[in-house]
Amino acid sequence: MRNKLTKSVEYNEPLDMMYIAADGSISKRRINVLQVGEVSFRAYCFLRKSKRTFTIDNVLALVPIVHKESMVI
Repeated sequence: MRNKLTKSVEYNEPLDMMYIAADGSISKRRINVLQVGEVSFRAYCFLRKSKRTFTIDNVLALVPIVHKESMVI
């Protein structure tokens, strides 16, 4: 999980994340990772439109967002 987060910072690549909060609620968020720490990471959350801190252990899944380029002829 930490490896995907650090690659996201390195390549400035947004991710789709499934996250479980402390109260047990699960949310799907699109994030842009800003920095990765030992137990948490900072990211811009497009759902909340603000910078947030997330616990790495609470991340259920991370998926890179792939933009397909269309070819114009």
